[in-house]
Amino acid sequence: MTKKVVIITVKGKDIRFEPTLEAFNKFTNETLPFDKVAPATNYLRRIVVKDDKSLLDEALKLPGAVMQLAAAVNSEFQGDLEIEVKN
Repeated sequence: MTKKVVIITVKGKDIRFEPTLEAFNKFTNETLPFDKVAPATNYLRRIVVKDDKSLLDEALKLPGAVMQLAAAVNSEFQGDLEIEVKN
C-alpha cells in the first residue's frame, strides 16, 4: 500500500506529511483534555516528510499553527466517513 501524502501550504510554502493509521491512533491516545499541543506537535514531527522538517519547524513558530496543521492533515487523511445510527 502506498503512503498518502498530504500537502499543506503555510505562508506560500508546501509542507508534506505522510500520516499513517498507527501515527493517527497514537496521537489520539496521547491527547488529553489538558494536554493537546505537545501531542499534536509530536504527531506532526512523526509524519512530516524529512526534507520538509525545517519548513515545519518554522510553521510551528506561528501562534495556533500546531492545532490548525494537525486538524488540516487529519481532515484530509480521514476523508469522508458516512455513519448512520439506526434504532
